[in-house]
Amino acid sequence: MPTRRHFVESLVTAGAAVPALTNDGLDRLRGLARRVSGRALADVARDEDFWLQVQQAFTLDRTLINLNNGGVSPSPRVVQEAMRRYLDYSNTAPAYTMWQILEPEIEAVRRRLAASFGCDPEEMAITRNASEALETVQLGIPLERGDEVLTTTQDYPRMLTTWHQRERREGIVVREITFPVPPPSQDDLAERIERAITPKTKVIHVCHITNLTGQIFPIKRIVQRARARGIEVIVDGAHAYAHFPFTRDDLDCDYYGTSLHKWLLAPHGTGFLYVRKAKIASVWPLMAAPPEMNGNIRKFEEIGTHPAANHNAIAEALTFHEGIGAERKAARLRYLFQRWAKRLEHLPRVRILTPYDPAQSCGLASIAIDGMDPNKLVAYLWDTHRIIVTPIVHKEFSCVRVTPNVYTTVAEIDRFGDVMEEVLRKGLPT
Repeated sequence: MPTRRHFVESLVTAGAAVPALTNDGLDRLRGLARRVSGRALADVARDEDFWLQVQQAFTLDRTLINLNNGGVSPSPRVVQEAMRRYLDYSNTAPAYTMWQILEPEIEAVRRRLAASFGCDPEEMAITRNASEALETVQLGIPLERGDEVLTTTQDYPRMLTTWHQRERREGIVVREITFPVPPPSQDDLAERIERAITPKTKVIHVCHITNLTGQIFPIKRIVQRARARGIEVIVDGAHAYAHFPFTRDDLDCDYYGTSLHKWLLAPHGTGFLYVRKAKIASVWPLMAAPPEMNGNIRKFEEIGTHPAANHNAIAEALTFHEGIGAERKAARLRYLFQRWAKRLEHLPRVRILTPYDPAQSCGLASIAIDGMDPNKLVAYLWDTHRIIVTPIVHKEFSCVRVTPNVYTTVAEIDRFGDVMEEVLRKGLPT
């Protein structure tokens, strides 16, 4: 994945200097970026001076602590300003300014996303979210009555709902396998899927990283073993892209869907769908497209009138992400996760459901407290301490999901740790 050597220099090159910084602050930031260049990632992850400058790029409410960036995240100011600029321009004469001027610029965004993901631009469709991207393939891939789709009980509920609707409507068979949290290893995850394959398995649908506990799957092994048996694999990358570094070739997948308003920090309502070029013609679009578009990746973008501002501002989010550096960003997110988790893991009743192994996790992680209702805990954290986290109540386990981001301060992580320690000592108030 491409990176910029100097964070600020990349922003300035793109015309995106952070407005909140004064001139002398910008000079200090340039010096800081030069100083961290070449340093070990673990050292930069702990360099609060560097991350303070990143934090200044956001407009936030610091009276609360937002540790729920997994569903949707704030965008940096440069992204918000670009989107407002495009919206204002669109509104001056939308039949001309939006459709004829701004809409064609989606091609530049397509090229940049494709370069980041490591694919041909003609394999990259820009969507409104991961659900739209994934459902396009789920509902568009040819299946017959009795064909089996193999997935897990921990896939995203909307994706499971989509498969089960097709099961009711067309008579396919959906099989969901379980796995422990955390699992013994990535090999264990791959072997569980391989053991569940039958002669009727036609599709495997698997998360790159789960939304429940942040478990990363060994996608390349799963894809290659399935391909050898003629089985299609759809990869749900909703929480993976721009969370930790990888490219298409690291996965070797044929279908990949993700949201960009999570870890890329792009405008809300943006995502992409990757389909390997040889597969495009065989997948029906979610909304109808003419037959002459059968082999065209843009057939998956035929959704009617939509704002150009959202998808055009993705370019600014990419510049910001690449300016920080994907490796630095992932190292910081892992540091924040392990800072709170290792503080709490030895306390009574606590179970950390996310492995520390960097091959298996990054910034999204979950904590379970035996005997404590996660909904009540989450409500207490918000009502009393203005800390936002996510309750997870799954049929196999319950926990609280914690998802910081690059704007999260160490003080906020430590405040969360303080409050959790107090809760574990005293219990929740009745």
